[in-house]
Amino acid sequence: MRILFTGGSGKAGKHAISYLIEKGHRILNVDQTVLDHPGVENRIADVTDAGQMFDIMASYSGYDELESGTGVPRFDAVVHFAAIPRLLMTSDNECYRVNTLGTYNVIDAAIKFGVRKIIFASSETTYGICFADGERKPEYLPIDEEHPVIPEDSYAMSKVVNEVTARSFQKRSGYDIYGLRINNVIEPHEYEQDFPAYIADPSLRRRNIFAYIDARDLGQMVDRCLETDGLGFQIFNASNDDHSVAESSSALIERYYQGVPVGDIGSSETFFSNKKAKTVLNFKPEHSWRMYLDGKASE
Repeated sequence: MRILFTGGSGKAGKHAISYLIEKGHRILNVDQTVLDHPGVENRIADVTDAGQMFDIMASYSGYDELESGTGVPRFDAVVHFAAIPRLLMTSDNECYRVNTLGTYNVIDAAIKFGVRKIIFASSETTYGICFADGERKPEYLPIDEEHPVIPEDSYAMSKVVNEVTARSFQKRSGYDIYGLRINNVIEPHEYEQDFPAYIADPSLRRRNIFAYIDARDLGQMVDRCLETDGLGFQIFNASNDDHSVAESSSALIERYYQGVPVGDIGSSETFFSNKKAKTVLNFKPEHSWRMYLDGKASE
């Protein structure tokens, strides 16, 4: 596929792009920072500027596309990851502005140019737990896509708004628009760097619902979304199969989730359910922190 990918220079985006390149897709990365990756073309742009997004949505991906003499090819898909990536980076209102306006502009331009597959990054924070003032427990475990999304902070609010925006565009267009509620993204080097601390103190993972998504597996999920057509508007939790600490699920529930209704959860199974993605998209996570910290899981 010929894919316009926004925010591909970021932590999650660069790994997703790498995975997609290996699958043979052609990528034009739209960001404010260049991604230095073989086979990737870059375009510096601001997603909050509608004019720039409309221009790039109808632009060449590289000089080689000038050779055919048949005009600008159309993108087959858009993957939208560009955003202020978390709370407390900018002012709250700027975070909200960039994330909501950017998403509107990208989806609007994609649909008006006939791009029938759009994938956008939502967030685990929509469930209101990650950036809550104090401790907020989920209404039930495991958290699936039907769990209420009532956050308190500007970042998570922007992601909820983006989901509503995407649903509205899908209703009008009939195109496929899939949102990924991405859990805490972990790069390969972060297992040895960060996970020993999580093993020693599981409470460090409470706000992430003790879950994570390997950056490479996130790339696989994006690819599965690209390959799966005809679903209309969908939301998928993006997480790995296991939780991110060495304690058993039952021990974590006993310590952190007293009084929370609990469904069927395996001994090390994630509390951030990925069953919908596995069932509908045939998503098959390939990485676990236990693969990289041999012996630590039982300490």
